[in-house]
Formats: sequence, C-alpha cells, structure tokens
Amino acid sequence: MTRASAAIPDPAAFLAQIDSVRTSDHPRFVRMLAQIHREAPRLNPAEQWHLRYLDAWQTAYQGDYTKADAQLRAVAEHAGDATLAARASAMRLTGLGFTRRYEEAFALADRLATDLPNIKDPLARFQVLFNLAQSMLLADKRDLALNYARMIESNLPPGATLCPPRSLQITIRYDSPTLTSSSPEFHQAIETCKAAGQPVYVNTLRLVMVDTYLRENQPAKALALLDRIEPGIKRNGLYAHIESTAVFRARALLALGRLADARTAALAALSLSDPNEISEALKAVYEVLYKVEKERGDTAVALSYFERYTVQDKGYLNDVSARALAYQTVQQHLLTGKLETEKLSRQNAMLRLQRALDAKAVETGRLYILMLLLIVAFIASWLYRLKRSQLRFKRLSHHDGLTGIFNHQHFIGEAARVLQASKKKKEQACLISIDLDYFKQVNDTHGHAMGDAVLKQTVAICQQELRPADLFGRLGGEEFGILLAGCSRHQGLEIANRIRIAIDATPMGHDDCVITISASVGLASTEVSGHDLQRLCKEADAALYRAKGAGRNRVVAHAGTGDLLDKEGIPVPGSTLRSGATPVSVAELE
Repeated sequence: MTRASAAIPDPAAFLAQIDSVRTSDHPRFVRMLAQIHREAPRLNPAEQWHLRYLDAWQTAYQGDYTKADAQLRAVAEHAGDATLAARASAMRLTGLGFTRRYEEAFALADRLATDLPNIKDPLARFQVLFNLAQSMLLADKRDLALNYARMIESNLPPGATLCPPRSLQITIRYDSPTLTSSSPEFHQAIETCKAAGQPVYVNTLRLVMVDTYLRENQPAKALALLDRIEPGIKRNGLYAHIESTAVFRARALLALGRLADARTAALAALSLSDPNEISEALKAVYEVLYKVEKERGDTAVALSYFERYTVQDKGYLNDVSARALAYQTVQQHLLTGKLETEKLSRQNAMLRLQRALDAKAVETGRLYILMLLLIVAFIASWLYRLKRSQLRFKRLSHHDGLTGIFNHQHFIGEAARVLQASKKKKEQACLISIDLDYFKQVNDTHGHAMGDAVLKQTVAICQQELRPADLFGRLGGEEFGILLAGCSRHQGLEIANRIRIAIDATPMGHDDCVITISASVGLASTEVSGHDLQRLCKEADAALYRAKGAGRNRVVAHAGTGDLLDKEGIPVPGSTLRSGATPVSVAELE
C-alpha cells in the first residue's frame, strides 16, 4: 500500500478518536497513536500539540512521570489552546504527586480550582475535577476529594458514563470501615464500569477489592481474584496496576503460608521498582520478605530485610508528613497573599477616605480619626492572626501531632547536634529505641482511639523517667527514640529498664476499657559505638530487633561485651560475654 493510500483523511477527527479510547481500549489506543505518528509531518500546529498531549498521557500511563511532566508542561505553556492547556495541567497534578513535588502540585491544584468556572469544555472540566479529587486524596483531604468526585457526576462530557466518578469514590473510601468487600456500592461500581467498556477502571476497582480481601483476612479470595484479572492487567499495561498486582500477590501468598511462592512474588514485585525509592509498595514487599525469612529461620537475611522495611516505614511516614506540610505551606502562602491584597485594598480605601475628609469641614475630623483607627486595628488583627498561624505551623513542623513530642525529622536533627556537642566535651551518651509490643493488636481489637490513648500514655510514662535535657521523639507508628546526653551505658540501661518496667506495670485505658502493654527496648552507647548518629541508630535498631526476637518486654543493649540485666536493671554477675560475641543484654519480663 502506498503512503498516499494509507494517509489519514481527517487527522483532527482521528486524534479525537484516539483520545476517546485511551482507557476503554488501550491496545487500540497504542496502535492508533503509532499510526498518527507516521502522519506527523503533515499535521497542522493544533494537531501537533494534540498529538504531543496524547504522547505525554501514554508516558505517564507507563509510569515515567518525570518525563511526562516535562511534556505536559510544554503543552500547557505553549500550545495556545486554553482547553488543551487545562487538560495538560490537570494531568500534571498526578505526576507531581508521584514525583513528590507536593508544594508545586497543591499550588497548581489551587490555580485549577480557582479557574474551574472559566473552563467550559466538558472533557477538560471532567479531567480537572478528576485530578483535583486525586490531589485532595494525596493531601488526605478526603471530604474535599469526595466533593470533587460527586461534582463529576453532574459534569460528565458527552458520551461519558458514571464509571469514572463511581470508581473514584470507591478509591477515596476504600479504607473506610463502612466499605467492605460485600458492600453493594462496590459491586455496583464494578458493574457500571464493565457495562461502560472501561477495563482500566474495572481493574482499578478489582485491585481495591483484592486489598479489601487482604484487610479482611481473606487471602484465598484475594489470590483467586488476582489470578482472574492479571491477564487483563498485563494486556492493558498500566504500570501502577502491574506493580499493585505483584505486591498483593506476595501478601496473599504469605498469608496463606506459601512461603516459597510469597518470596518469589515479592522479589518479582521488587524488580519492578527502584529499591532506593521510598514507596508504600516497597514497604509492603520488604515486610513480606522479612516475615518469610524469619519463618524460614534465616535471621541474618531477615534482619537485612527488616532494616529495609524500617527505612521504608519511616520514609513513608515522613512522606505523609511532607504532604501535609506542603499542603499547609501552600495554604499559608495563599493566606499571606490574600492578606496583602486586603491590606492594599484598605490602604487605597483609606486614601480615598482621606481625600473626602479633606474636602469637608472640621466637624468631620473626629469621624476620620475613628475610621482610621478601625482600619489600623483591623490590619493589626490580621497581622496578629498571620503571626500566630506561622508560629503554629512552625511548631507542627517540629512536633508529632498526636503525642506532642519531637517528630522523626526534628529528633534526628537535634540528636545529631547534641552528639556533636557531646563529642567535643568528651561526654558519653546513649540512644534508646522503644517499640510497643503487639501494638497492632491494640488497634485491631480496641480501635484506633485506644491506640492513640496508649501512645499518649506511653509518652507520659517515659517523660516521668527522663531529665529535662533528654531528647524524646516519635520515630514512626509505635516506635520512639530517646537520646540521653551525659549518660554512661550503665546509667542508660538503668533508665531504659525503668521505662520498660513502668510501661509494663501501668494499666492504660480509654472509654472504660483498660489494657496492659509491654515494650521492647534497644540501646546503643557512645562508649561502644562512638558519636556517629547513623551508627547509633543502626545498632539501637538491631538491639531492638533482638529484644523482640528474644521474647519482647526486655532491654537489649548493643555492646562489644554484653551484660545480662536482672529485673531491676542491675548487671548479673558472670554474665559478661567475651569480646566479639553477639552483643546482647536483656532485662527479663517481671
């Protein structure tokens, strides 16, 4: 067939057709995209920009969000088409979230939300609302996300169905206790998307269903559903779906006790990601590998995977905090801009008022002074509110929102500073790592309100045993860190054991429900490990891991020669280990 006979008669209509099958028939979308590229030299500028938008969409679909963002930004800034610019900007929201450029994402979301009334094209308006909902979900503003998802239902473009907004609402609500695998709206959304011929949305909902099965401890159902949908997921080639499928398969196999298969699936999932990234998927993969190796009895490998899991867990919590801080920062900038605008507006009003008063007689002077004072008081009030908001924001950036102690990032920064000062003064210090035993069972059995109460009471117990100069921070979840400056290893062991005993002996409760809980404690001292914070953290974490492995509710200290502690934290005679032996010291459960 000659080039002339293969030419596309109406490129604009062909591009519109490609656009319409992006999610309904993605293999066809890829074939048509390749076909239009052969016609690219004869496309007019508007058609060229539409093609570049579709290329960017496909790049993001394959998981290369950094490259896709550069392509979409070029379309938004240079296409000269307001509708295409709005669609490209909406697409950028998702990519900015995946690449952790949160402040830029939330600032763009605010601009799009402000400009929403001016977006008249139905498809562009649909995409803006859809991606605004996803950006609010990223900021954990689920009520706002649901509002945007519901707005989509009344803003559907011609030919569209209720599949996208219903799928989005399920995604936003999927971890809600009110949404279970048997919820009617779950199955209704799947049937709506199947009837609409939208396999990508169907697979999204089914993967949410798999995750729900796993949360409900139904791994057999989860695995069966994965087996059924995996061929379709591979056929459509959406990177996010492929990665989720691999991770869920590893979790389901582990829950079923199929350790070898779980390990194979987890390593397959690991191969899909950069192991140096921080992501919820990698966190789940390393948790599976750690538990598999622990069950198989390979302690060294299990410890290696546990350390990587810990890095991912802490990194994920830091990422959640970074998203919240980025959202608050953008809101703060918007408030400051609004204040400056109002301030200038009132300054202009004051000048106009002054000119009017100058034209009047002396009897109006008192009124002028009164109005001026009111304006100054109003501006002072706004400035005071802004300053108070800034101070509150600064505190939030340094302290854990639940317990009020240092958050992970600030604790690490302060600990590094104190260790450097101790090194110059030739003083000793101890780093204590505390983890509450079986804390997940507290949340699962008694609810998160009880879990939060336990965390707060644990912090109060620890603070009673600490000095004013000691650093105390929440490292993530139920793990805490304490830096004891000017403290020998022996003193640190006594303090750690007092804290352990106090936690074990103190009943904790919420709403007339009382429970007891214990803690495992790891300790590293500068007497053995030096003043390097990274090494102290690693060895304290290793000691903590050994405390849990030895039966929990005990103190384990990392040392070249380990001392076995009795119940009061006093070294037992004859318990010193030879140099080079496993560094363990344990305070047994009372």
